[in-house]
Amino acid sequence: MPLRGPLRRPALALPPFTCNNVTTKIPLRISPLPRSVAVRQRRGHATHLPVPDTRPKTAIFFPGQGVQRVGMLTPWLEAFPSTTSEIIDEIDSIVGHKLSDVIQNGPGKDLNLSPNAQPAIMATSILIIRILEKHFNFRVQDNAHFTLGHSLGEFAALVAGGYIHFEDSLRMVQKRAEAMSNATRQAEEMYGGEYGMVALVSSKAEHLPPLIAAIHEFVGYDSAGSKVESADEWCPIDQVLIANVNSKTQIVLSGSIERIKTLVEHVRQFLGHDPRAVRLKSDSPFHSPIMKPAVGVLQQMMAGNSMVKGREKEDIITFPGKVTCISNVTARPFESREQLKDLLARQAVETVQWWDSIKYLDQSMKVRRWVGIGPGYVGRNLVGKEVGMRGKDVIKGAGVWAITDPKEIEEVLRGLEETDFYEDDEWQDAWDRWD
Repeated sequence: MPLRGPLRRPALALPPFTCNNVTTKIPLRISPLPRSVAVRQRRGHATHLPVPDTRPKTAIFFPGQGVQRVGMLTPWLEAFPSTTSEIIDEIDSIVGHKLSDVIQNGPGKDLNLSPNAQPAIMATSILIIRILEKHFNFRVQDNAHFTLGHSLGEFAALVAGGYIHFEDSLRMVQKRAEAMSNATRQAEEMYGGEYGMVALVSSKAEHLPPLIAAIHEFVGYDSAGSKVESADEWCPIDQVLIANVNSKTQIVLSGSIERIKTLVEHVRQFLGHDPRAVRLKSDSPFHSPIMKPAVGVLQQMMAGNSMVKGREKEDIITFPGKVTCISNVTARPFESREQLKDLLARQAVETVQWWDSIKYLDQSMKVRRWVGIGPGYVGRNLVGKEVGMRGKDVIKGAGVWAITDPKEIEEVLRGLEETDFYEDDEWQDAWDRWD
């Protein structure tokens, strides 16, 4: 399947904006043409030849659950009050209650509940995208070659990539979160015990493969791509699975907390090293078979048409989208509408292959610019661990940025503008041969 991406970039006229009573001027105007074309024009060379996209490959990524915080909309309301208020009204209308009140006023224990946290994070991420589009003429399809998101963030990535309408995606996230919360409550009522997630952090990268192998041996099955079927015979109280492979030194376990504690002791006794265990603030064991009811909910929703006014007769999934999107389950681009529906539903119980996704984009697709959009810095830090947080002074056209607050827009857009002029040597050599 051919990879889609921008061929030309529209000029970005970046207006001043006010944040915290401080007006920021961004004197940027990004050229709509690759530098090689502009240079050839100045030199009087032919420019009617095919124009390659010589800009560094760029990926935009979105965060998952855990980055929510009370008041996270406040900076956006202060900097862009009219636009933000309109989007907030749209969000509240879609979910059917004043989610914005929970986001802004809390309390934190309410915002941290999955039925609130998941739609809040996803909606905030798309709110930032909408502001970039309206106020800075920044369109994802003109500035990115790939989108991806960590777990929940995959829904925002699919919206940004043009596969799902925001309204449909937010409803899916809301129903998914409700199903996950109900599934956890039912497991507690039927089997007892406590359920959640624990991150294991190794001191060295070479410790991770034997750690994963030991976990698979301990739990009794290894079922990449089909955890639902493999764990059906296990009671929830006995289940422990790898929910996320986040980096070369970090994985996340999901399931029974008591069983996870036993597993950690097993690892420490038999592997000869002591990974650091960190209990995550999660009210459910995400990406474990306990979440199976959420798979059914998403399958049912994606079997129907869009709920967006004017699109009721159209499929809820648009394929292909406008930007290539990477699946959490396969760590590769979605290949068809049917595969997207299958993987997006199953993602609720499958391992998030985040590390493999970043390695694929970094090493195989040669992505050199990474922009995180949404609350918090967890996603940026995970990406930075793999690609080295390297800047343009280390690798031509490279950088890892995040937009979590209006004050960061200037730095990120300037970074993109400055690295926009770095060109892939192979493209440049081929282009020069036209002379």
